[in-house]
Amino acid sequence: VQLQASGGGLVQAGDSLTLSCAASGLSIAFFAVGWFRQAPGKEREFVASLRGSADSTYYTESVKGRFTISRDKARNKVNLRMNNLKPEDTAVYYCAAGSQYGDTKVHTDYVYWGQGTLVTVSS
Repeated sequence: VQLQASGGGLVQAGDSLTLSCAASGLSIAFFAVGWFRQAPGKEREFVASLRGSADSTYYTESVKGRFTISRDKARNKVNLRMNNLKPEDTAVYYCAAGSQYGDTKVHTDYVYWGQGTLVTVSS
């Protein structure tokens, strides 16, 4: 099983980015998928998750209305569209997959992790 995150980069405040997570060895259609981030000197924090046949989504408060998580079942990919980026969004972003019956906001409930992609937002 492998999750490959991509799409990070250096942008200015107010810009947009789309992160992508390509899965192999598992079908994301049957897993909960999530994005977490870790800023320097801080703990890993939940950003967004999606699960279930209805693609129920969950977001941390600070990104609601700006970020959108989605999955492309045909391409076996999970995307995170990030609009109106702020300097406080600067972090390494990780994608993850886990049981649909766990707490998708808790990183310990995820089994598979991607390697992370760096997002840097300048002011």
